[in-house]
Amino acid sequence: MKEPALHIVMVGHVDHGKSTVIGRLLYDTKALPEGTFDKVKRIAKETGKPFEYAYLLDAFEEEQKQGITIDTTQLQFKTDKREYVIIDAPGHQEFLKNMISGASNAEVAFLIVDAARGVEEQTKRHAYILKLLGIKKIYILINKMDLVDYQQAKFEAVKQQVADFLNTLHVKPSGYLPISAYYGENLLKASDKLAWFHGKSFIETLDSIEAADQPVDKPLRLPIQDVFKFDDRRIIAGRIEAGTLKIGDQITIYPSGRQTEVTAFANWVPKDAKTKAAAGQSVGVMVKDEFFNQRGEIITKTEDQTAAPAVTNILQTNLFWMGQAPLVPGKVYKLKIATQQVNAKVLKILKVTDAGTLAAKEDASQVNLNDVAEVVFQTEQPLVYDFFDQQHVTGRFVVVDGYDVAGGGTITENYQGEVALKGGDFTDNLNHYQINIFDSYSLTGGGRIETDEYQGKFALNEKIPLAGKGYHYPSSFNIILPRQDRVLLVQDGRFRDVVALDDDLDWQIPTINNIGAKVNINQPEDLQEFLNEQETLNDNTKAAFYQKWLDFNAYHQVLIENI
Repeated sequence: MKEPALHIVMVGHVDHGKSTVIGRLLYDTKALPEGTFDKVKRIAKETGKPFEYAYLLDAFEEEQKQGITIDTTQLQFKTDKREYVIIDAPGHQEFLKNMISGASNAEVAFLIVDAARGVEEQTKRHAYILKLLGIKKIYILINKMDLVDYQQAKFEAVKQQVADFLNTLHVKPSGYLPISAYYGENLLKASDKLAWFHGKSFIETLDSIEAADQPVDKPLRLPIQDVFKFDDRRIIAGRIEAGTLKIGDQITIYPSGRQTEVTAFANWVPKDAKTKAAAGQSVGVMVKDEFFNQRGEIITKTEDQTAAPAVTNILQTNLFWMGQAPLVPGKVYKLKIATQQVNAKVLKILKVTDAGTLAAKEDASQVNLNDVAEVVFQTEQPLVYDFFDQQHVTGRFVVVDGYDVAGGGTITENYQGEVALKGGDFTDNLNHYQINIFDSYSLTGGGRIETDEYQGKFALNEKIPLAGKGYHYPSSFNIILPRQDRVLLVQDGRFRDVVALDDDLDWQIPTINNIGAKVNINQPEDLQEFLNEQETLNDNTKAAFYQKWLDFNAYHQVLIENI
């Protein structure tokens, strides 16, 4: 049985021969549809251009006229060992967004460098992005050796130039290969013209690469996409991104950490009934304990807790910025990981690097178009993530500014620095809860409501400020945090405890949410109704839900200033 398909990405500076490498490879391995080669030769002749193997990749006649590849394309070929999926990523600077979307799925990367021209701007930029995406296996193809008469000295000089540059990124390539793609030298087999090179050919190198663990072999990651109710059935729907799941499995759901058991998989008709599922499958899961679940939570196996995801409000990221407006500290963006979507404020810009020149700024005040950066975000709600090299789906993210995807990147390390957290930081010595109940709001002369964010930390049994600018709370109340499945208890003006949502609580005392709005819950039945309605909340039901359950004016007033 052949091994699973290996996904590889090809990148390189424009005109360094990337498309020629791929086109010649597909031709030599007989992977092209019948008639494609003759068709492309005919088009080249009709347009008065010399035939190029690169034209085999251009799916549209317009792209052939332009002579550049503008979309990320996936192509397949196979050897006796296994199948391969080539992700062809564009080389022009303006098409880097497409490259990122393609390269993020690759296990192995080939960086193509022209033997006559050496390292150029896009060579550097693409190498940096490969590092940003966490791709560990990077090979260097030194192409167009025919232009330098197949000289070993020229190969060694360019190899050293590439190595010196990659060393500044702390990237160690897996290997260097001399090739001439146009003439097929050292692609499928060793070349007599490169007799001085004693390494493997390109195809031999590919076949020698060990594939990474397949998603099915990794710890379970099932991001919840939605929760449905049919009759008395409550179905948690989502796509298994990694691992396997079967009836009887004990599961832990993050960020709350609640545990339960899988009792069944939903099905429309009997023939679709199943007892287990694996990565790549979309499923509807029913569980033993019914408690509040919602889109964005991540289901894992309880037995895999040594590989449990991280849960945090502070996130350090490797970011590539594609927004026309710069990313700036203090601004709030939407941050998406898998099915999670949270508001995230830029706390710090640790470093900004121009991916072309690698000029770095440690004290940058903004991140501009096509910059790469290390950025720290603070999220309004706890975020669940993994390091990218461990779990791709929960280790990469996108940033949305308004309605546009403005950036993306990966998470490769935890933030170790100090941050001045905004809001009330309640801690029970194990977990931190960011609560914005002490913020004040002012209506300005321009008709805008501005927020004055409170900053403070509270440990168990510490006093909290019950009254302040624009707010006044009773001496005892509950703070309900459904997403974390927790309730914070305030008694006699002190932060007393953190308990689970289904604990036996005194609902006769007031209940507020994380921004200080009164929640109209007076008995356990109210809580269940509130959670059920919040679980199925959508744009059409939000207004009615807020009017029924929330009263922001109960303990707050908006201050009017300078009008």
